[in-house]
Amino acid sequence: MKRILPLVLVAALVVLGACKEKKPSTDIITTKYIPKKIQDPIAMPAEKDTKNIEWQGKPYTIIVDRVPVDSLPQVKDENGQPYIDNLVKMTIVRSDGSVFFERLFSKAAFSSYVDESFRKNGILAGFRYDEVENSGVKFSVVIALPDAIDDVFVPLELVVNHQGGISITRDDDMDMLDYDDRDEFEEEGV
Repeated sequence: MKRILPLVLVAALVVLGACKEKKPSTDIITTKYIPKKIQDPIAMPAEKDTKNIEWQGKPYTIIVDRVPVDSLPQVKDENGQPYIDNLVKMTIVRSDGSVFFERLFSKAAFSSYVDESFRKNGILAGFRYDEVENSGVKFSVVIALPDAIDDVFVPLELVVNHQGGISITRDDDMDMLDYDDRDEFEEEGV
């Protein structure tokens, strides 16, 4: 009995301790916010895209060459990180090698189509050949906030007509995929 009594007392303490109601914790556990260090100015990589098209029954080559340019005013995100803006040289060449259309575009060319926040904080992020229409050769243009290029942007449409004139409009129905990419997504069932 002397041996059993200590075991019974220990068992009773364990059972009583287990039945005790646990107080809910009001502590909030989270990671500490560490602001990003500001780096040297960030630039998008240079990109050159060449497409062969048929327009008005004749072959043309379209060359879109986007390059980051240090001499353009830099923009900053909400953390003060500087970004380098881009210039785009767009050329349409006839089959005989003569240039039908050539122009250098900066964000300033599209300033009347975007609001003040994009004029001040946006960059010329995208410029792609889209398709040939009755009105001319259509291009998709993107002015975007550099820290959120995939999420916050203004889509524009630029059309070069058969006389070499251009028209620019906002494109709220823009699809940024080019046609080859669309085929791949359709094949994958996405």
